[in-house]
Amino acid sequence: MGHKINPKVFRLGVTRTWPSKWFSVGQKFIANLKQDVNIRKYLIKHLREAGIDRVEIERIGHKININIFTAKPGLIIGRGGTGVEDLKKKIHKNYLSCPAKIRLSDVNLNITEADRANLSAQIIVQSMAIEIEKRMPFRRVMKQAIKRVERAGALGAKVMIGGRLNGAEIARTEKLTFGKVPLHTLRTDIDYARGVAATTYGAIGIKMWVYKGEIFKKDEEVIKGEIIREKNR
Repeated sequence: MGHKINPKVFRLGVTRTWPSKWFSVGQKFIANLKQDVNIRKYLIKHLREAGIDRVEIERIGHKININIFTAKPGLIIGRGGTGVEDLKKKIHKNYLSCPAKIRLSDVNLNITEADRANLSAQIIVQSMAIEIEKRMPFRRVMKQAIKRVERAGALGAKVMIGGRLNGAEIARTEKLTFGKVPLHTLRTDIDYARGVAATTYGAIGIKMWVYKGEIFKKDEEVIKGEIIREKNR
């Protein structure tokens, strides 16, 4: 019997790193972790139209940096940066003001455009959920998602949709794949995401796997060298 595991978690420390970068112990660790989870859920849910790729959180003392990678940064920033300030106030009021008592001035929000948005599983899942909620045929939505990934240069992809598809009384799961998706090889660069489309017939779950290629130690060293050179410039 197969044991299912999140492909991102499976590769932590090998080809992937942690999305939260900070250190604490005891009750403070629990409070910080809860804040991180709630902030990510809030941003992905309420900024779905902007296409959120990932949210990285860094803490240095009482200061917290929230880095949002999105396909449409203009929708979040707004005119004159008013959108960023409003978003910062909402995050601080709902998640950071208590019990940690982090001041608003200690919160830094950075909006960055995501590289190769059509290869991001999270962005594709969000767009699929929006289209399904607009009552588009689920098979067409699946095919369009696979074509987008294929045109973007992915080596393989797999998408699964489950629930009361087309309003059927019995829930079922449909799957569509292209290329190869080697989930057991640790050096493969697999992007994975899941989401939910809220329809009148109930929740429809969406899962997406995108295979971008393999990562070797030589490639990592070249990438690190390029980053160091850019900083020195």
